[in-house]
Amino acid sequence: MFAATPLNRRSDRNQSVAKAVFGLMTVVLVIPVLLIIGTLVVKGAPAISWEFLFTAPRNNMTAGGIFPALVGTIWLVVVALLASVPVGVAAALYLSEYAPDNLLTRAINLAIVNLAGVPSIVHALFGFGAFVLFFNMGQSILAASLTLAVMTLPVVIVATRESLQAVPHAFREACWNMGATRWQTIRKVVLPNSISGILTGVILEVSRTSGETAPIMFTGATAFLAFLPESVFDQTMAMSYHLYYIATQATADVPEELTYGVALVLIAIVLMMNAVSIAFRVYLRGLKKW
Repeated sequence: MFAATPLNRRSDRNQSVAKAVFGLMTVVLVIPVLLIIGTLVVKGAPAISWEFLFTAPRNNMTAGGIFPALVGTIWLVVVALLASVPVGVAAALYLSEYAPDNLLTRAINLAIVNLAGVPSIVHALFGFGAFVLFFNMGQSILAASLTLAVMTLPVVIVATRESLQAVPHAFREACWNMGATRWQTIRKVVLPNSISGILTGVILEVSRTSGETAPIMFTGATAFLAFLPESVFDQTMAMSYHLYYIATQATADVPEELTYGVALVLIAIVLMMNAVSIAFRVYLRGLKKW
């Protein structure tokens, strides 16, 4: 019924061009990821077996499996999460719900941003000096996990703050008008409606802590252990450090499929942890009423 004007045609053309450009950029981002995963699968899949997953390395890392490194990685990730998530969520709650906008809070926000940009090797030196030497924890799972927790705190804080601020302010006002205290409002309304966003920070932390090498190399990881850690005060093997060691430091020739197999398992661990967290986040988002 209506003829398109030159402005309409120009707008449609610009929209089509923008869509094509953004689609091309997305493809450019996805292709390297697919190539990396494809290379790992092709070259690493022949090494995957029950023996590879559930036995210890032997023959100077040229044979055997990765079970101690697999268990050690789970130790490091779980302890780092237990240390960083409560602190990060509490800090975000204070900054978002309680703290006034003054010089102190602006300084804290600046510190969080700066902490996020510190290289991992600097965190490694900090963890070695603070946890290994000053607090006398020695090279242990606890020292390594606390170093990883400090390194990933900004991720948890920023993700939690964004999620808290996304909850409509009208929800808070409705609770206050009903006589609820600020903490009751946060506990019963704000946090349940922001948990999916908090999980985003947890997902990012899991991905980063699983793949970091420098911080754990100085604070708790070792190239080889013949036994599994029994407590957080023991040293441990870790997948990322094990991969680094057999790829660059091993004195004997390590089969190529073994190196790619370790990398493939490490990627698979990260993807599985992320998949579980994402599925839980989607479920929680489905419960929202707004």
